[in-house]
Amino acid sequence: MTREQPPVRIDPLSEAAARRHELTRAKAVQALRELDRAGAPVTFAAVAQAAGISRSWLCTQPDISGQIRRLRTKADGVGSAAIPAGQRATHASLRARLTTALDRNKQLADENARLRRQLARALGDQRPARDPIR
Repeated sequence: MTREQPPVRIDPLSEAAARRHELTRAKAVQALRELDRAGAPVTFAAVAQAAGISRSWLCTQPDISGQIRRLRTKADGVGSAAIPAGQRATHASLRARLTTALDRNKQLADENARLRRQLARALGDQRPARDPIR
């Protein structure tokens, strides 16, 4: 006859610690997403404050701290600090905007030159009428 093993009793303290850990992780991930979505600077201090957790705990979580570093590095780039990652302009859209702006600039320069010629002509036409001596 084999002796039956007593059921393994899970330590209630370990269970509570595991639940608290998962809750803290969920709050940190949520705060990270909200900061990025809002275009706010993503830093350890900002995530910790938004989630109501400690910065030191964030640093012990390799996946979360890696994501914070990645978003912080991306935000340090050219003027992208206030724009969430999902809303940042692509190179193609920036080129299209630049082309449109250059075309508009050329139109305005042409119109400006045309108006200057008209003004010069109008002033030239008025000159003999104002100064009959010359």
